[in-house]
Amino acid sequence: MAKLIVVNRAGEEQAVEGDNGLSVMEIIRDNGFDELLALCGGCCSCATCHVYVDPAFAGALSPMSEDENDLLDSSDQRNETSRLSCQLVFSDALDGLRVTIAPED
Repeated sequence: MAKLIVVNRAGEEQAVEGDNGLSVMEIIRDNGFDELLALCGGCCSCATCHVYVDPAFAGALSPMSEDENDLLDSSDQRNETSRLSCQLVFSDALDGLRVTIAPED
């Protein structure tokens, strides 16, 4: 099973296992990271699952949709590595993906 590395807001890093086909948000939520609110449940209608993605994986991710881009524009914490974790489908190809939970807006 592929590993996802999650860095919480305190800077603590934890590796968790993720199933193919789940979103990165689901994996983070299911592993007890309370900082990632994911209020819309993965419907791409809020930005409470905002993460920063390790730039080394940028080319392996699906392109950002217009809706995701618009939602990230509403965040004061957006940077060049920002993504909504509900829009990132996890797979073996993303083994070792490192994401940092963005500060709360």
